[in-house]
Amino acid sequence: MAKKAVVLLSGGVDSTTILAIAQSQGYDVYTMSFRYGQRHVLELDSAERISQKMGAKKHVIIDIDLRAFGGSALTDDIDVPKERSDQEIGTGIPITYVPARNTIFLSFALAWAETLEIDTIFIGVNALDYSGYPDCRPEYIEAYQRMGNLATKAGVEGTAKLKIETPLISMTKAQIIRKGAELGVDYGLTLSCYDPDPQGKACGACDSCLLRIKGFEEAGVVDPTIYKT
Repeated sequence: MAKKAVVLLSGGVDSTTILAIAQSQGYDVYTMSFRYGQRHVLELDSAERISQKMGAKKHVIIDIDLRAFGGSALTDDIDVPKERSDQEIGTGIPITYVPARNTIFLSFALAWAETLEIDTIFIGVNALDYSGYPDCRPEYIEAYQRMGNLATKAGVEGTAKLKIETPLISMTKAQIIRKGAELGVDYGLTLSCYDPDPQGKACGACDSCLLRIKGFEEAGVVDPTIYKT
């Protein structure tokens, strides 16, 4: 009997790579994405294409509106930072942090997993987010996993134990890209930009674009993204 896992899929490099990793470990994957009021929804088109091409058993898009709270350049009328240095990107919590986003996403993934009788969730948090995003730290993931086992029927009855898999958490962007390339990931399907144009061209200047460009360069892999500049 095949193993099953829920994979949180944004349509970017990291989540697409963990989808490939989960499959390489023998999991049948069920992918979940969110229309959460983000600045653009082009990433959802990417997630849909990725799920179809990579053979996810099912892909769902959940509608929630975090614009009701704002507080982030991705969900509010706040400019996305551009052309920041590596030092600036690696210092402090950036304005692109969406309050409690991973907690919200993991809660939906946990609910779907429980319904499907799945005990494994994959999420693409990694070392580059570690310094900036509080909900990408190992101790956060460990705490959420403990909570999940307290909050579910299977956890209480002892029939299954929730596992939150974070295979990228100690990897650099270059290492992630190399791993994905080894697994045959088509990064041309992915979108990383925080502020793409309506045609889907990446800005090439936001933190996410700069980290992507640097990662592909260091990995020695051609970046198939089309940039405006």
